[in-house]
Amino acid sequence: MDFRNLLQQLRDTIKSAEIGAIACFIGVVRGLTKTGKKVRKLEIESWDEKAEEVLTSICNELRRRKAISEVYIHHIVGALGIGEDIVYVIVAGAHRQEVFSTLKEAVERYKKEAPLWKKEFLETGETYWVSEGEQVEE
Repeated sequence: MDFRNLLQQLRDTIKSAEIGAIACFIGVVRGLTKTGKKVRKLEIESWDEKAEEVLTSICNELRRRKAISEVYIHHIVGALGIGEDIVYVIVAGAHRQEVFSTLKEAVERYKKEAPLWKKEFLETGETYWVSEGEQVEE
């Protein structure tokens, strides 16, 4: 699903009178590692059933917050090139303060809780499994 379709799906499911803000996060494939090495591509792997369960659980929990109407997290799996989208996180609610804080929490939680793994393929031929904030050499 692409971002436009996901946003339209959100707009179709919420009551517009409740909504004062929609905020989104789009994660994209970077062309450089944190140490400045050139990335050729990124591969995302997941434990599909568990990942979907975790992402759904995060969204359901955050939707129960006061002033939050909807939360979507859609993570892409497979081989991705530089600049391609990896994840879409969208939050809709009554006020921007609650929407922004919920968006930040949704992003931080999916990164820590969902069984998703990133492998960077570098221009040098090196490959790394990437965990939050570090590279793990094979």
